[in-house]
Amino acid sequence: MSATPRRRWLRWAALLALLGVALLARGYWNATRDPMIRTATVAVTGWPAGQPPLKILLLSDIHVAGPDMPPERLERLVASFNRLRPDLVLIAGDLVSEKRSATHVYTPAEVVAPLGRLKAPLGVMVAPGNHDHWFRRDALRSEIERRGLRVMQNEAAKAGPFVIGGVDDDYSGHDDVPATLAAMDRLGPGVPVLLTHSPDIIPDLGRPVAAIFAGHTHCGQIRFPLVGAISYVSRYGDRFACGDMRDGVQRVFVGAGLGTSILPLRFNTPPDAWLVTLGPKS
Repeated sequence: MSATPRRRWLRWAALLALLGVALLARGYWNATRDPMIRTATVAVTGWPAGQPPLKILLLSDIHVAGPDMPPERLERLVASFNRLRPDLVLIAGDLVSEKRSATHVYTPAEVVAPLGRLKAPLGVMVAPGNHDHWFRRDALRSEIERRGLRVMQNEAAKAGPFVIGGVDDDYSGHDDVPATLAAMDRLGPGVPVLLTHSPDIIPDLGRPVAAIFAGHTHCGQIRFPLVGAISYVSRYGDRFACGDMRDGVQRVFVGAGLGTSILPLRFNTPPDAWLVTLGPKS
């Protein structure tokens, strides 16, 4: 190869390397930016008379791990969430990440401590995700409960006018939808709401609820123009991919999440949280 073609090849190689570095930097910036706060309103049939509307904050896929989600970043995000003044906070699992690309894996106490500062008069409830089951799940549960948060594993609880059903993780095989619905029925009348990590439980419900709150899909996390997402980690493809949607008569909210899985990168899927107001039909 003569000197001129060699120099041309080197210039192209350098340009491609720079483009690759720029893409990685953009993906990391996108992963670590402040989450978008998305809002929606749900008009509930049979909303209790005299009860004012209430705000539910959905957080999902926090994935505490270095480099992109150290506890210090989560502390800052929690302070910003508290300024939204939610009435109830629902966390749709995957508090932790043990991804191979992690620069630091934190202890259960370090993971949970910032979440203990969340403020909501009706409480904070957590449905575990697959990563929570894969990473010292008993220690995580102990830390969550020690800080006053409620873990929901195929069980139900009352919170104001709501009857909250918390379905354990479907992806790792810990879900029990019938047991959760039965637990909700035992609590008597109320506005039924479901919290779960994976939205793949939705076709198994058999009856509508006021709203379902989930995560797990990361909205694809890495989603390229024309090509689309690499994966939604769902056996239903993009049916429950992302956002505020209807599945038949069912209203569903699926968060993009706050953290990342596998790689600390996001493309065309910024971090987000949902602030959903439930109230009477006008």
